[in-house]
Amino acid sequence: MTEHSVVFSFFLIFTGAAILASAALYTRQPLLVAYIVLGAILGPYGYQMISDTALLSDISHIGIIFLLFLLGLDMQPAHLIQMLRKATWVAIGSSLIFMAVGYTASITFGFTQTEGLIIGAAMMFSSTIIGIKLLPTTVLHHRHTGELVVGLLLLQDVIAIIVLLFLYSGHNADTSIMRLVKPLIALPLLTAGGFLLVKYVILKLIQRFDRFHEYIFLLAIGWCLGMAEGAQFIGLSAEMGAFVAGVSLASSPISQYIATNLKPLRDFFLILFFFSVGASFNLELIGEIIIPSVLLAILVVTFKPIVFRYLLKTMKESDSLSWEVGFRLGQTSEFSLLIAYIATSTALIGQAASHVIQATAILTFLLSTYVVIFNYPSPIAVSDKLRRD
Repeated sequence: MTEHSVVFSFFLIFTGAAILASAALYTRQPLLVAYIVLGAILGPYGYQMISDTALLSDISHIGIIFLLFLLGLDMQPAHLIQMLRKATWVAIGSSLIFMAVGYTASITFGFTQTEGLIIGAAMMFSSTIIGIKLLPTTVLHHRHTGELVVGLLLLQDVIAIIVLLFLYSGHNADTSIMRLVKPLIALPLLTAGGFLLVKYVILKLIQRFDRFHEYIFLLAIGWCLGMAEGAQFIGLSAEMGAFVAGVSLASSPISQYIATNLKPLRDFFLILFFFSVGASFNLELIGEIIIPSVLLAILVVTFKPIVFRYLLKTMKESDSLSWEVGFRLGQTSEFSLLIAYIATSTALIGQAASHVIQATAILTFLLSTYVVIFNYPSPIAVSDKLRRD
């Protein structure tokens, strides 16, 4: 297997992505499909032209961090708190239902009890990247649909962190309750610290040097990544730290200027993320895992919208809005891939179970993207009528 420089790897990824993206647009396919397929072709299980997918995955994680930061810049704190209160029941109820469905299906396919529980846990969450990337920035972030999608995704992130802590504790001597409660204490502290720093440091720096656009750009990136690292240090995810960084700046008049200027940077890293998803999948195991993966993917894409629809109806949401939120959240998550990786590295599940989780995630990313872009407004809709930036 030939090792190439990072520059040559980027050449292959972005030139290949441009070519496949052109073909995807001509054939009216989502661009995400092109990036994932390219990863499978060029990765270590394809033509082996790019072998260090771990490095690319680490780099691409920055795209998710920027995505959450930009999302936070569009969320007013008062609206966010109200929505989180309202969505808590739906997030917890839906997660328990999805875990039960995933567990039952896994046991039916012949996986062990432990593998069934972990596969079930991986089915609990919806994709932050897909959910937010397919939300039109100027249309839905300030509307009720966008607020519901964002609130549910954030609550799922909290649940996902607790699940990951359980997985880590499987090979860690520290299994105390405090280890699990710590994130719930850390989040309010991180939020309070973020708002205080913005009020007394960040905004004062912006007001003093707002004529220097390069400085504002650097300050925004430093603030985003600094909060992401701070969140990881106290036991939260980098994504949650980035989101808090964005929300703490949302009330500033300069928030939209920052959001506009960071979007190209976000898209650069997200292309790498979807490439790494395709590249990390072992194509040699397809024959073994294709049937359970396809059936699980179909189950997720069809069942999740139904569950969200009925749970949101209990909150007196309209029928059309409940269905739309359900379809926008009708996939598994990046956390599913992380759960698969951690559970495999700690020998809780085998390679087959791990790749069922990965394949299901990839398939649901693709299937739910098709459903949304053909039926609801999105930035990458194939129809001019539905395309919204």
